[in-house]
Amino acid sequence: MPKIKDMSRKLSYSMDDESNDLVQRYEQFLSGKAKGYFDVEELENIVEYYLRRGRTKDSTKAIDLGLQLHPNNSALKTKRAKIYLITGDDQKAFRVLDSLAESNDYEVILLKIEVLLKLDRQIEARMLVDKLIADESDDLDNVCLDIAYLYLGQSENDIALELLEKGYNFDKLNPELLYELAFCYEQNENFDKAIAINLEIIEIDPFANEAWFNLGQLYFALLDFPKALEAYDYALAIDENDSLTWVQKAHVHFQLNQFEEAIEAYEEYKRISAYGNWQTDIFIAECYEKLEKYDESITFYKLSLEAHEENYDALTGIAICLLEQEKFAESKPYIERALVINVNAADAWVYMAEAYIGLNEVDSALLAYIKSISIDHEQPDTLMAIANICMEKAEFELAIKYYLAAIEQDEYIEYANLFIAVCYFKLDDLKQSTIFLHEAISKDKDAIVLFMELCPEAEELNLI
Repeated sequence: MPKIKDMSRKLSYSMDDESNDLVQRYEQFLSGKAKGYFDVEELENIVEYYLRRGRTKDSTKAIDLGLQLHPNNSALKTKRAKIYLITGDDQKAFRVLDSLAESNDYEVILLKIEVLLKLDRQIEARMLVDKLIADESDDLDNVCLDIAYLYLGQSENDIALELLEKGYNFDKLNPELLYELAFCYEQNENFDKAIAINLEIIEIDPFANEAWFNLGQLYFALLDFPKALEAYDYALAIDENDSLTWVQKAHVHFQLNQFEEAIEAYEEYKRISAYGNWQTDIFIAECYEKLEKYDESITFYKLSLEAHEENYDALTGIAICLLEQEKFAESKPYIERALVINVNAADAWVYMAEAYIGLNEVDSALLAYIKSISIDHEQPDTLMAIANICMEKAEFELAIKYYLAAIEQDEYIEYANLFIAVCYFKLDDLKQSTIFLHEAISKDKDAIVLFMELCPEAEELNLI
């Protein structure tokens, strides 16, 4: 997701060291330690100071004092409406703003648009938008941007996009507007246009780290991993301490099966980021698992598990590594813990079945496979595993049922037609056996060799 920029048109007064001194003087006044007088601009600054820190009660108290000192002041009433909007009192905000009906102040009009949108009075809001745009000639791009933020805040992306495109046509060199325009295109899954806008930002400023990052995200969404990697590398060349870019770069290396490079990038992310290390250990463990370095993989899965005990992915990851090493008995406790976390995890029941198979507990394996299928029906490989067990138990009709179910889900699944031919042969149904054997041979000429190994007596019957 793109990083959302701040509004380009600053509607509030700037906060600096003077504001801190002002607030300190105001708080001393409230405590009775000092006397003084505060003009309207000073009170606006005090209100904004508290709002920026989420202290709406303190900002309300400052407004109350302000209106005692300056009754009916429109600027202070505007701040009152802003506080109501922040605290969710939309109707009160509207009543305050409505009392300022004659005001042409830019902030007042924007607040009116915002409150009308929150009250679902779209037509009235749009009338004010059109008026504001019609009255603007010198700064149309920023006006469109400010209004677009309001619509984005209400998830009205299409209208926001319309406004941003209008602003873009007025000034194609406004970076803040370009970022939001690219974001809207991305939200609409118009990735080509989003890419084009980010490239325009980069043309304006080749050192725009954010645009390079966003470009990488877009290429990633399009599964164009080489281009995504190139974009992330440019972003890191500009800011080598951008942790989010490091983790995204690692994900790209993983998708490209460049697991060693992915591990290096994940480790760098861990070094500079204070967040999500237990999750990053999962990613690193998966890389080692792909490299078939199972001991190293287990080490990182266990690191993740130490930091987060209710960690399904770490538990199943350890279990998979142990299964790959044929440590079937050791894998079972981890699978059992995973099933305690999520008893309806179809994949964990498959891992349990594989552990039972390794321990030659076939009946228990069959029950675990069937439990998995009852949770998630779309598992052709699991259906094949169940069918294979049934065939080994000489339950040929049941085996055929599961083989056919597997084929229905994946017509290209390996050996299904061959094993059906074997089952029919064992049931003395030579006609059906021949049909499925021909189908198996049409896909794999070597199928006849395996069939003859499983059914050597077929040679005398000349099925082929």
